[in-house]
Amino acid sequence: MQRLTTSCGRDALAHHPGRWAERPATRKRLLGGMALAGSLVLTSVVVPASAAAATPAQSRGPAADPQDAALALDSSGYTTITVTVDGRPMDVRWYKEICYVANPVAAAARQPGGSAGGTTTIPNTACGYQSMNVFVPESAFGDQRAPVYFAVNNGGWMASYIRASVTAGASYTSAASNVGAALKAGYVFVDVASRSRGLVGADGSFPGKAPAAVADAKAAVRYLRLNDAAMPGSAERIVVNGTSGGGALASILGASGNSADYAPYLAAIGAAGIDAKGHSTLRDDVFAVNAYCPITDLGNADIAYEWLYNVLGTRDATGQNPSPATAAETAARFAGYEKSLGLRTAEGSRLSVATMLDTIEKEVVRSAETYLKEDPAHTIPPLGGTFPITAGGTTKSYANDWIDVDTATRTVRSIDMAKYLAFVATQAALKTTPAFDAVGIDGNTTSRAETNLFGPPTQTYLNYTEFSWNHNDVPGDGSGLDDTGLTWKQYTARKSTTIDDQVHLINPMDFIGGSADTAPNWYVRHGTRDRDTAFTVSLNLDRALAADQQVQDLDYRLAWNQPHAGNYDMPEVMAWIARAVQKAGDPLA
Repeated sequence: MQRLTTSCGRDALAHHPGRWAERPATRKRLLGGMALAGSLVLTSVVVPASAAAATPAQSRGPAADPQDAALALDSSGYTTITVTVDGRPMDVRWYKEICYVANPVAAAARQPGGSAGGTTTIPNTACGYQSMNVFVPESAFGDQRAPVYFAVNNGGWMASYIRASVTAGASYTSAASNVGAALKAGYVFVDVASRSRGLVGADGSFPGKAPAAVADAKAAVRYLRLNDAAMPGSAERIVVNGTSGGGALASILGASGNSADYAPYLAAIGAAGIDAKGHSTLRDDVFAVNAYCPITDLGNADIAYEWLYNVLGTRDATGQNPSPATAAETAARFAGYEKSLGLRTAEGSRLSVATMLDTIEKEVVRSAETYLKEDPAHTIPPLGGTFPITAGGTTKSYANDWIDVDTATRTVRSIDMAKYLAFVATQAALKTTPAFDAVGIDGNTTSRAETNLFGPPTQTYLNYTEFSWNHNDVPGDGSGLDDTGLTWKQYTARKSTTIDDQVHLINPMDFIGGSADTAPNWYVRHGTRDRDTAFTVSLNLDRALAADQQVQDLDYRLAWNQPHAGNYDMPEVMAWIARAVQKAGDPLA
C-alpha cells in the first residue's frame, strides 16, 4: 500500500517548534493504527505530513499536559537494595515496575511460555508488559550526566514481561555480566518490558503484534526524557542493549528515532509527549545501540537464509534440505533484493550476490585475526584439528577442515567457505525452509517462527512474505491466497492492507539513511557460529549504517567462535561505550 513517511527530528524539535520535521523520503507510506478494546487494531489512517506542535525536548521542567503529568516520576519512590559487584558491596536505588504509558494494554493472567511449552501466571496484568525497573548505583545517586543502560529482553521477538536483573543480595562480576559492568561503571540500569508476539490480552486478543514492541520501547524512552530532571542519569545518553529479537528491537529503536510513522501507535498507548493527534513535545531517538545477533529485516530474512545456505550447497551437503524446490525458489529472490539496497563493501565495490561470499569471508578472517591478536593465549585449531564446542551442557568436537592459520604470524592463510558454512550448519542444525515465516506452510501450525508477530490482534498469525503468503495451505487460518483469493501483490496493493506497514515498522533498513534520527553510535556483533539468521543480515545492517552520515561511531564484527548469544564481551563493549560517552561531551551542555 502507499505510505507517507515523516520524521520528528532532533534538529526539527529544537529549532522548528510547531511542526514535525519533514525531509525528503524515498518511499510513501500510509500508516494505520487506532485503539480499540485495549488492543491496537490495524486500519487505514493517514498520518499527516506535518503533524503539529512540537517544542524543544530538552526542557527539564514539569509537564503541563495532563497525561504527561500522570506519568511524572516520584523521585523519592525507590527502595534501596545492596548487591555485590566484583566482591565489593554497592547500594542501589530501585524504582520498581514503573508503568511508562498512560493507557497500558491489560494482559491475561495466564500467558504462554511456561515449562515444557505450558503457561505461566503473571502477577501484574495491568502493566506488566509496559513497565520498567530502574536501578541507580550509588555512584550515580546525584549524577544527571550518567549514561542509561537500556536493556530490552525480547528473545525471539517474544513478549517480554517485566524483570528485575538486579536483585538484593546478588553478586555480579563486571567482566562477565552486563548488569555488573553497567553498575560498576556508574550507569543507570533499566530493564524494559514490552509487548510482542505471544502476548495474550485480557480480552483474549493478541495485542503484541508489530509494531507493539517498538512503540513500547519508544514510549519507555519518552518516559525517561519526560522525567530526566527527576531521575538520576541522562536521557541524552541512552545506550540500548539487546540480543537476538532484543538485538533487532535495539536496532529498529536506534534506526527510527523520532519518526512520525509511529505516532498513532504511541498515541494509542498514551506515550509521554504525544497526543491523540500526533503532536509531539518529546523525542525518542537514542544515543547508542549495542546489538547482538539481531534477528532483523524479517521481510527478507527467509530469502537471505536460503541464499546463504544453498549458494554453496550447504543444505545438501549436511543433509538438511527436505524442501529443495522451496529452498531454491526462495533463494532466487535474494539477488534482486540485495541489488535494490545499493550498498557498498568496505572497499567501495557494490555489495551484491557476486561479492557477498567474499565479503563474508573477509569478515571471518578479520574475526579470527582479531581474536588471535587480543591475547597470546588465544589459539585456533590447526587444519585437521578439532573445535570443542559445548552446548546444552554437552561438549562435542568438530573437525577443522575450513580455516588454516599461520601460528607464527597469527594470521589466516585461507578459508574454505563451503566447508565453513557446512561447519556452521553442523554444530547447530539449520532452521526449516522457510526459516522465519514458516507457519501455514506445508500444513505447519506449530512452528515457533515469527509469523505470529504479524496480523491484526484478533488473528493468531498472518503470513508476511510473498512466498509464504502465496504458498499458505492451512484452510481457515485467514492468511494467504487460499483463504483470501488474493495473491501477495494483489493483497498488499489494497489500501486497507497493513501487513506491509507492520514489516516496515520493525525493519531498521527502512529508516537508516532516511529522514529518521538514527543513533550516532553502534556496536553490533554476530557470532561466527550463529546460524539463527544469515550473516548477510547483520552485514547489510553494517553497510547501511556505514553509509549513513548521522552515524559517527560504527563497531561491527563477526564475533569469533560465538554462537547465537550476547553480552559475552563486556570489557570490550563497556570500553567502547565509555569512549563514545567521553567523545560526546557533557549532555547538559
